Amino acid sequence: MKLKLFSLLLAITILASCKQEKQQLVKIEGVLIPISDSLEANPEIEDYIKPYREHLNKELDSVLSYSKETYTKKDGDLNTAIGNLFADAILEQTNPIFNKRTGKNIDLVMFNHGGIRSHISKGNITTRTAYEIMPFENKVVVISLKGSQVNKLVEYLVSRHRAHPISGLKLVLDKEGGLKKASIHGEPIEDAKTYYVATNDYLYNGGDGMDFFKPNDTVYSMDYKIRNVLLDYFIKTDTIAPVVDDRFIQLEK
Repeated sequence: MKLKLFSLLLAITILASCKQEKQQLVKIEGVLIPISDSLEANPEIEDYIKPYREHLNKELDSVLSYSKETYTKKDGDLNTAIGNLFADAILEQTNPIFNKRTGKNIDLVMFNHGGIRSHISKGNITTRTAYEIMPFENKVVVISLKGSQVNKLVEYLVSRHRAHPISGLKLVLDKEGGLKKASIHGEPIEDAKTYYVATNDYLYNGGDGMDFFKPNDTVYSMDYKIRNVLLDYFIKTDTIAPVVDDRFIQLEK
């Protein structure tokens, strides 16, 4: 018995005294596993998700409105029909909420050209249309800005010379591309006056180089996703027929 105990203690001592070798990573290998429609579907999984897919497609394909024409964000240089619809819908749907909460009104809307992710095809407008146009989860925010900061917003629009969606604001450029006139509700912008500007949370935080929203007096979160704004607008509008107008133009002479 003593011999066995001695042998066990000796083995433990030897193991404890052994110096462990330091492990070191010398190489990482990766294997490319291609995924394509050539892969066979699992029948059990397909049967399981089939009712959910059918329900989702039924919801997405439900008709909300009708479009007279096909509208894309490439159908104008400084303003587009789809961009105008986008900005006007934000103003129309969000202002009543903002007014009810604050007693004030939104003066202008500004969003980014790249935020419109798809077109509106001629014919039925469905729930899927709204998801294709706005696949992101961005929400509307309203920012209190002095006129001097709004002028920086105007400078941005003039310098970018792109059809960023706007509403409530009108810009006229001379033939060389310089600013000739800027107005809100038909009135010149006053440096000391407070204006309420609707945009989305991504742009408010500096997206697309829009750093003119900060600093500001106050930011109001509308808790209203832009996609839901579009859905609500389509539901209440039987037929849409937006146009390219004079809200942002360049004179030829």
